[in-house]
Amino acid sequence: MSTVSSKYLGDLRTECTHLQSGTKLITDAPTDNQGKGEYFSPTDLVATALGSCMVTIMGISARQYGFDLEGLTWKVTKIMADNPRRIGEIVVELDFHGNEYPDQHKRVIEHITRTCPVALSLHPELKQRIKIIW
Repeated sequence: MSTVSSKYLGDLRTECTHLQSGTKLITDAPTDNQGKGEYFSPTDLVATALGSCMVTIMGISARQYGFDLEGLTWKVTKIMADNPRRIGEIVVELDFHGNEYPDQHKRVIEHITRTCPVALSLHPELKQRIKIIW
């Protein structure tokens, strides 16, 4: 069974529908590649998926190990490379500021940043730089 159904809307824009929920999202080409940049670009979504995947798996582990992620925020920076045009680096900055975690929970969190499904699915040449603010 398919996960997403999509259509091209023209002018470098697509509409994608998540079939299980019916949720729609629109993508645009970025402004540095002939687009309007009014929505996430496909490469923005890849970078966003990395951060969101890490935090989702952290949430699962937090339930399992009995700790809270309340207040966690994160930023993702996508750095493009040329020849061929591709994502060269993704920087994920996780801000746990204000939360006190024992070393055991910190180790679990750090492990997840390297082993979430998206991190393991990306090409090994794509640099993944993780910054954790405790």
